[in-house]
Amino acid sequence: MLKHILSLSVMLAASLLFVTQGAKAQLASSSIQRPQLPTRWTKVALKSALPLGEYPRPQLQRSEWLCLNGMWNYRGGQSVASANNPTHTVEFSATSEKIRVPYCPESVLSGVHRKQEINMWYQRTFTLPASWNGKQVLLHFGAVDHKATVFVNGQKAGSHAGGYDAFCFDITALLTKGENSLVVAAYDANDGRTPSGKNGPRGDYTFTSGIWQTVWLEPVNAQYIQTLRLLPDLAGNRLRVEVKAGGTSIAGEAASVTAVVLDGKKEVARAEAKAGTAFYVPIANPKRWSPDSPFLYDVKLILKTANGQVSDQVTSYMGMRDVKLGKVNGVVRPLLNGQFLMQLGLLDQGYWPDGILTAPTEEALKFDIEYTKKAGYNLIRKHMKTEPDRFYYWADKLGLLVWQDMPAIWYPDEDTLTTRATFRNELKAIIDQHYNSPSVIAWVPFNENWGAFDVISITDWVKQYDPSRLVNGNSGFNNNPSYQKAYGDPRNGDFVDTHIYIGPDGASEPDEKRAASLGEFGGVGLFVRGHMWPVENNAYAYEPTKAALTDRYVLLLDQVEQLMRYRGLSVAIYTQTTDVEHEVNGVLTYDRQVEKMNTDQVRAVNQAVIQAGSTLNGQKE
Repeated sequence: MLKHILSLSVMLAASLLFVTQGAKAQLASSSIQRPQLPTRWTKVALKSALPLGEYPRPQLQRSEWLCLNGMWNYRGGQSVASANNPTHTVEFSATSEKIRVPYCPESVLSGVHRKQEINMWYQRTFTLPASWNGKQVLLHFGAVDHKATVFVNGQKAGSHAGGYDAFCFDITALLTKGENSLVVAAYDANDGRTPSGKNGPRGDYTFTSGIWQTVWLEPVNAQYIQTLRLLPDLAGNRLRVEVKAGGTSIAGEAASVTAVVLDGKKEVARAEAKAGTAFYVPIANPKRWSPDSPFLYDVKLILKTANGQVSDQVTSYMGMRDVKLGKVNGVVRPLLNGQFLMQLGLLDQGYWPDGILTAPTEEALKFDIEYTKKAGYNLIRKHMKTEPDRFYYWADKLGLLVWQDMPAIWYPDEDTLTTRATFRNELKAIIDQHYNSPSVIAWVPFNENWGAFDVISITDWVKQYDPSRLVNGNSGFNNNPSYQKAYGDPRNGDFVDTHIYIGPDGASEPDEKRAASLGEFGGVGLFVRGHMWPVENNAYAYEPTKAALTDRYVLLLDQVEQLMRYRGLSVAIYTQTTDVEHEVNGVLTYDRQVEKMNTDQVRAVNQAVIQAGSTLNGQKE
């Protein structure tokens, strides 16, 4: 691949200068806090002046940028001014409390470590590099839960609603020479009327709020590449490209874009078209992306003005693969690159004892994916949350299929005009943001009827909006929360999906149009002293030792293989990657310190089941 430039040394140096002497003192004092359950990365995160400082958007990358993570001034709590769409900022002083961005205030890594704040105010200053003079400046947020209002030098730059999608503002007109002040007001009522998943009033774990992904700046010219959509077409041996140009001074329709596809340093193909129009780049004899061979092509996009001047250049990447349903020996199954691949994975909650929603470091973010691969799985179901773009980059690069859940909204029948529109808007934003990742092969709008509404129409809409992927409209439709009526099986989409604990007996069987998925099963627990969250812990069943749990798992997978061979099962997702707070049914402890089963045995049986699935490939109808 092209070397993805994570940061120019001058940019990193400039970022580090923004940590004031006062912030350094606060950094030192906050670092002595004692986490309830530290991870191997906790100390590194607490000591870092620039936490999670890697380039945050690998799918659309520029060489110049400035990371704003680190220590900010902070005011939070119900007693401070409302942060719900404010018209002006609150005051900050030299003695203001400090918070470590991008960790939520409920986490120990933030330095605040308090229960949900509702109203949160953040402030810091920054100075732009001299080389950015004459450029437009974009201010980016990876994610802020839930409503964010942003001020630059006391003037409102914009607002955004949605806790799981990225957003940005052009702040050029608000900047001054020298030092600039940035204030973010974040409001999270945590009332179940916005998408919140496990992070809501009926969720299972510590609820969180505020900034929880990277904040950063980048300079662009007056005309720049704003969005990029890449769609592999294996059948046509080509890549569909669509680039939207943004900017203020040059008409977008006058700009042209050139797409160059590379295999390492070798140019494979190129094509040119007007910005804003879809076009194709031919890919002769494409190398296919799969979990066993996660080959990624690099893509370079060059934007030119009407007179041929280069106004922007970005790098990206893509994987040539396709996903669809087909019949294998008369059974409807999901096909990857035209072949049935038994999808065997883990339910991945993505929670951390030190950062809660946010992995403490890049190494930690990558760790769960690496372990899942090491243990012989080929899939994760990203459950009820999204992750930073870099998580999907590592899934793309290392080769792991992803089912992406939409975080649930808990009370869709209250104030329906607002709550349901909020859900739909964020669902679309999440699909748009992760559209280019080859690892993402399925969307899951609803889980176990939680906050479910219009399931049939939403399932159809997702399938129409992104026909390149599979859709599981209501995973575990056989389960239901007590507070609302069950929607049950929508009878559309691509999967018949039940959740069976312990299972796997009773799993779905395919019908004439849909493949069979066991969206959750297992959940067998093991207590590991010294590595559990300090609450009463539970699981669906228990084993007393690592050896016994391993044997139980091998038996469950042997049963999964029988269901795959003789009952048409195509997907099985074990609960879960790690323990989470009160749950001890992970294959890893919550702190990621202990492998709770014999990983070699787990890998062996997982790979045996996947290989058995490959032998079923016959004539597809």
